[in-house]
Amino acid sequence: MHEPPRPGMVVQVGAAASVQFGGRRALPFRVTRVAERPTYHGWCWLTGYTLDENGEAVARREIYVQFAGLRPVRRQPQKPKLLLAPCAIGRKPAGYPPGCRRVRRSAHDESD
Repeated sequence: MHEPPRPGMVVQVGAAASVQFGGRRALPFRVTRVAERPTYHGWCWLTGYTLDENGEAVARREIYVQFAGLRPVRRQPQKPKLLLAPCAIGRKPAGYPPGCRRVRRSAHDESD
């Protein structure tokens, strides 16, 4: 990269960005802020989140790196998360989570 990353970008931080991220210490990083404080030419302070193998934020960090050593990462579509739907009106199917309760239908709803 020839300029600091923008907030929202995901970059691979490795040894080319800073020796502390060499080898197994390399990490994917989602940038949330680029500090405007003065630094050496070609270096920048980044605030953001380290990501796990699923692209989920693991820890918030502030890192000091050479932006020429950062490698942009293409975002892969995230797998949809399994969400529990609220209880349906009507009969309570087996296997619903605790707290769901049966709701009585009115005579108006019995038209099906």
